Amino acid sequence: MKENDITNLIIGAAMQVHSALGPGLLESAYAACLFNELEELGLKVKKEYPLPLQYKKTTLDVGYRIDLLVEDKIVVELKAVEELNDLHLAQMITYLKLANCEIGLLINFNVLKLKDGIKRVANNYKK
Repeated sequence: MKENDITNLIIGAAMQVHSALGPGLLESAYAACLFNELEELGLKVKKEYPLPLQYKKTTLDVGYRIDLLVEDKIVVELKAVEELNDLHLAQMITYLKLANCEIGLLINFNVLKLKDGIKRVANNYKK
């Protein structure tokens, strides 16, 4: 399945979760529900996927975790914040680099209309 097809399915599932729950909950609630929706769609989903940091010849397990990794291709970072900012975007770009993935979705559930809380991010530094 191509990245665009996968991201469309993820966005559709996120919209279903947001429609059912609305804004104002903890990120963990949205993550659990979105994980279930994506699995029901038959997608391979890993939650809280560990992401080691490679520095020169050393691999450091410093506790970074991707909220959801879908089909080993798409990094999904979930937020429940007032608004997305540059730091959230920088985190996503770093996760894309570390995971060696091309596409990520940054989704903020704490909005009235979910379409206003979704950012598609591309990694221009893929190894």
